[in-house]
Amino acid sequence: MEVALRLYMKKYLDILGHKVSDKVTGFNGVAVSVSFDLYGCIQVVVNPGLSSDGKPMDSHWFDFNRLQVVDLNPVMKRPDYEKK
Repeated sequence: MEVALRLYMKKYLDILGHKVSDKVTGFNGVAVSVSFDLYGCIQVVVNPGLSSDGKPMDSHWFDFNRLQVVDLNPVMKRPDYEKK
């Protein structure tokens, strides 16, 4: 069971660091956090970066299934969550 759980979690954690787009609104940014809640929802925080005047823009939560990876190369190396 532990192997199956790792594979399940990896599917969701692999989105971290990738540029993504919300299929419904077209909101774009980098996936910076993944949340698993008590009710079974899996959500991702998407950070759009800086505005044209250099100020940080607000990040937003999206359901995992609404997001599409638009760049297969992550913007930075992800942490190794399986280290013991």
